[in-house]
Amino acid sequence: MIYNIGSINVDYVYRVPHLVKPGETLASHELSTVLGGKGANQSVAAARAGCPVSHVGCIGQSDQWALEQLNGWGVDTKPVRSVDGPSGHAIIQVDDAGENSIVLFGGANHQLSADQLNEALTDAEQSDWVLLQNECNALDEVFAQAKAKSLSLAFNPAPMSESVLQLPLEQVNCFIVNEVEARGVVANEHGSAQELVSALAQQFPKSIVALTLGAGGVELIHAGHVTHCSAPSVDAVDTTGAGDTFVGYLLAGLVAGLEPVVAAHKACFAAALSVTKPGATPSIPTAKDVEQFMTSQA
Repeated sequence: MIYNIGSINVDYVYRVPHLVKPGETLASHELSTVLGGKGANQSVAAARAGCPVSHVGCIGQSDQWALEQLNGWGVDTKPVRSVDGPSGHAIIQVDDAGENSIVLFGGANHQLSADQLNEALTDAEQSDWVLLQNECNALDEVFAQAKAKSLSLAFNPAPMSESVLQLPLEQVNCFIVNEVEARGVVANEHGSAQELVSALAQQFPKSIVALTLGAGGVELIHAGHVTHCSAPSVDAVDTTGAGDTFVGYLLAGLVAGLEPVVAAHKACFAAALSVTKPGATPSIPTAKDVEQFMTSQA
């Protein structure tokens, strides 16, 4: 079981010829409004991978449609609270090459309380995992409650900020970071991927660490070993949500008892498949889709 303490956003996705430049006014080809947020995306990914997921978060009262979608995709949303004020939202540009640029507003995602967290984790068992990103408040409280209940903790510190370094990161059982986040965690702003791998392995010797490199795959650090997991080559349409797909599938694999390398390998294929379709949650593949894709690439 995964308890995902995470964001729920409304994504406004603009298709543009290129990412807008400073001072430029640019007409978009298309606008779509979809469910998003790293937390929601990762919950959907884990659920589509076949793992039970309970989502813990807050949402504006006018956006109940988002909860209906999460429920429809197999995510338990009973711990989500409706609050006054706007939901979190993101303005996302996606260019003709599939690259994206995102402006994020936290909104209701910053109204989590200790009581809500305690209530949501009341029935959690030691075999369960808590999944956490950096788009909500009360991260220190999540760390404290996970430790008190002896729950495994997975942390995707995105978007990276200085506040992350104030947390007891030695408690994290599984880190999932891209190069930007890794540089912030190990305080090496210009390090190469291999330098980051060495620093992460040294700083978190007891953790599973996945350093994601986009089309370059993943470097997985576990039990003193580093394994490279290649990403299959695909024609990218939209990279939004690819990292979240990886996180959800990786953690679902760990919950299912897969070896970390096996779980990371499968998660790489899921992430690659997700970029072949537009949108964040709409592009996340099912476990059946991923298995078929892996078979076709064998």
